[in-house]
Amino acid sequence: MKATEVAMNVQEQFGQIDIYIFDQILRGNIAPEMRVLDAGCGYGRNLVHLLREGCEVFAVDANAEGVDHVRALAAQLAPHLPATNFRVGPIEKMDFTDDFADVVICSSVLHFARDEAHFLAMLKELWRVLRPGGMLFCRLGSRIGMNFERLRGNIFRINDGSEWFLVDEAELMQMTRQMNAVLVDPLKTTIVQDHRCMTTWVLRKRRSA
Repeated sequence: MKATEVAMNVQEQFGQIDIYIFDQILRGNIAPEMRVLDAGCGYGRNLVHLLREGCEVFAVDANAEGVDHVRALAAQLAPHLPATNFRVGPIEKMDFTDDFADVVICSSVLHFARDEAHFLAMLKELWRVLRPGGMLFCRLGSRIGMNFERLRGNIFRINDGSEWFLVDEAELMQMTRQMNAVLVDPLKTTIVQDHRCMTTWVLRKRRSA
């Protein structure tokens, strides 16, 4: 098989998956028998492989067009899943029960918080729907490794002019302690040259929490 064919097969299987979610799959932290909730799913770029492999996938996003796309994707790749698994709504007020999912994914969403109250409301809701023993995967903008112009509170202007809610290492570690969570991995930050910092924050919910 030619290299181009291999690349096409990999892309077909995994879509445009976040490389750090791919890492969790390789390590067995996200597996086919699990119930996975993608909070802020967008157009479903992180769900292609999970749908193909038989995860019980749920998703929510405020963008109705994105949710429609995910429903269509699921109908093609996992037709046994009900369309009602994929819902339109805000992350800070999700229509799922407590302790709902084995894995909650929230990739490239939290830095769009309007302010600290909004950020904490989203985080509280992500934690609420995660079952004890489950894993929360967050990838979010941060100030770890770069300085940005502070506009107000934790809102900063990143170097493309966008306004993001940015956290630093101390804040993430403090929130980890306050949630009585266990770090699955050390914090990992990618610095995009002269643009932004993206940090991967992966937590496990204690069974006794």
